Amino acid sequence: MNPYRAPVADMRFALEEIAALPGLAALPGFEQADGNLAANILEEAGRLAADVLAPLNQAGDREGCRFENGVVRLPDGFAEAYRQVVEGGWISLPFDPAFGGQGLPWTLALAVQELWHGANMSFGLSPLLTQGAAELLQGHGTKAQKDAYLARLVSGEWTGTMNLTEPQAGSDLGAIRTQAVRDGDHYRISGQKIFITYGEHDLTDNIVHMVLARTPEAPAGSKGLSLFIVPKFTVNADGSLGPHNDLRCVSIERKLGIHGSPTCVMSYGDGDGATGFLLGEESRGLACMFTMMNNARLAVGVQGLAIAERAYQQAVAYARERLQGRAPGDRAGGAVPIIAHPDVRRMLLTMKARVEAMRAFAYYTAGHLDRAGREPDTQARARSQATLDLLTPVVKAWCTDLGCETASLGVQVHGGMGYIEETGAAQHFRDARINPIYEGTNGIQALDLVTRKIARDEGAAVRALIAEIAATDETLQRAGHADLKPLGGPLGEARFILSAATDWLVDALAADPARAAAVASPYLRLMGTVAGGWLLARSAQAAARRLEAQDGDPRFLIAKLRTARFYADNLLPEAAALAAAVMTGADSTLALEDDQF
Repeated sequence: MNPYRAPVADMRFALEEIAALPGLAALPGFEQADGNLAANILEEAGRLAADVLAPLNQAGDREGCRFENGVVRLPDGFAEAYRQVVEGGWISLPFDPAFGGQGLPWTLALAVQELWHGANMSFGLSPLLTQGAAELLQGHGTKAQKDAYLARLVSGEWTGTMNLTEPQAGSDLGAIRTQAVRDGDHYRISGQKIFITYGEHDLTDNIVHMVLARTPEAPAGSKGLSLFIVPKFTVNADGSLGPHNDLRCVSIERKLGIHGSPTCVMSYGDGDGATGFLLGEESRGLACMFTMMNNARLAVGVQGLAIAERAYQQAVAYARERLQGRAPGDRAGGAVPIIAHPDVRRMLLTMKARVEAMRAFAYYTAGHLDRAGREPDTQARARSQATLDLLTPVVKAWCTDLGCETASLGVQVHGGMGYIEETGAAQHFRDARINPIYEGTNGIQALDLVTRKIARDEGAAVRALIAEIAATDETLQRAGHADLKPLGGPLGEARFILSAATDWLVDALAADPARAAAVASPYLRLMGTVAGGWLLARSAQAAARRLEAQDGDPRFLIAKLRTARFYADNLLPEAAALAAAVMTGADSTLALEDDQF
């Protein structure tokens, strides 16, 4: 497996030019998040990712997790690496300093998560969930709950999990059967949860489970769910650990990928019931849990980006080394590196353009997460919240779909060697495949986008995004720079296509929601594809500006211009086909009877 290289230069460019990190640093509480601090954080995190986490990736995949007498043992080296992450304060980046956090933007924290997942996705899942649990507790916990748990989650001394799924309740959380019976100041939790990432492990002394369950008198369905803090070990009044709670890991799953991450079946209440503490209000658990779920959806989108970046790096390294065939038009020459062959270059550029578009899109969305929480102006906060709500399902679904496709291209660049485990290309493909499935399958993300986000405002948030795309298109049409003007035509056509598809979708939602739901996935893909082209065009504008000012490495900036042009010429035209599927595909999708499949 080729060594991982932290893509710090590209990350900094996307943070500064697309997420507008300098503007975030001007928001109340983020004053310290200037460019120098961000650069230092990315450099140090990149070293840790490359030197400590990445060398464990392939070995951890081969070794996997072990389940021994109810205890989950992680692959060799994971516990030592986790201690370095904790000692470095990396989990604490975006949290309130009152609980040991560093008070930095989530945008920067998500960028650091990209490094963990690019280096070793199996390892990175634990900090991801712990940060999500800490945000959940910070937003909804009582003072006593925060005092008991939050600082230790923020530091990483303890880890957190999300307990949703049950054997009969996957995407339909309303079918959850886990019970919570009041017992004085706490509840007795009983039931079984499956697919619990890092539900049991040997990294920390305690694990704080966030568990959805229902009280006996609760109404049926998702509206009857409540949320509970259920620690592996109860916590005494002085903060010390009490007895082991009535919960256990029953088994761990054998999986296609992410072998170094334990996916656990958890049993609660084999005895008198596990001690749980209500988080938020009874029957309001799902509303609270969406804080953690939305955090995880952005983070899983970043996982798709990270795996694509890793696969791209490996494919480029192999293409530079692998000698095969003569260069086109050279009948007398010897074997050349396969990077000289046009179709290999097409695959590599597709990978590169997708990675840069995904990074820009994920960071742009994360920037709105921070603005929605910190903008002093009420209307500005509301606009950012609307944009965040709209784009979160697109980040999750579009980036993870492209992560799989990009990892698959990485295997293709390797040819037959890509199908051999020793090269590592196959591992990236296997690891990437879970991302479109967990934290809400991508079909559910598309339904959320169409039937909730677009339906509730009749497309107003999408049209606001299209207006931003139009503004960029107009500046490109007027640009005198030879590398910018050609971007305007494809982008202008794509935004008109997105606008027409949106109009069709809004009408379909009002007339026949089933037809709108039938084309939700191609519509989400359309939005991601057009937004990706838009943000790469903005990247090209920033690169041209920096070139003119002689601000930065010219080769890096010229590559930005050429990558944006490749996307506009080769990937943005997919928008037309996707829009056609949206506006004409519903009837045929719904045409077959069940027994005709």
